[in-house]
Amino acid sequence: MTQEKDKVKKEERQETVSNTENVEELKSQLEAKSKEAHEYYENWLRAMAELDNLRKRTEKERSEYFKFANEQLIKELLPVIDNLERAVEHAQVSKDTKNLLEGINLTLKMLHSCLEKFGVKPVNAVGEKFNPHFHEAVQVEEKDEVTDEIVIKEYQKGYLLHERLLRPALVVVAKPKQKN
Repeated sequence: MTQEKDKVKKEERQETVSNTENVEELKSQLEAKSKEAHEYYENWLRAMAELDNLRKRTEKERSEYFKFANEQLIKELLPVIDNLERAVEHAQVSKDTKNLLEGINLTLKMLHSCLEKFGVKPVNAVGEKFNPHFHEAVQVEEKDEVTDEIVIKEYQKGYLLHERLLRPALVVVAKPKQKN
């Protein structure tokens, strides 16, 4: 029986040693996984910081872009302002309206040219069929000689920016007379 007890004790010792080895192996694996998890956490923190920096940088660049987006348009408009200021000065000292009118017309052409460079075009109105997408009727007149709704007068020009309506033209529309 002592042999059996010795054998059982020996098996228990081997089992204890085996369990101790398993515990040590598990501790080693746990430590390795903890280090790996910590590295992933550190990488995640860095990625989040980089993402935050990217968001801030993008917002700053966007802000700067919108702040100076119209710079070229403004540079193109400055000569128009200069010419209008000269016209006002000229009108104050001279009574020559013919030259003043000619100068204002040239300045107006210069302004239209500047706007065209940036995609702004006037909406055609007078003589055109009334289109509610581009024309806003402020008055309607009945006429015998028309068969369809036609724009006969323009109070205010409408404008498109790259084919998108900026402002509709304010117009008078002629429509056929109603027969009683």
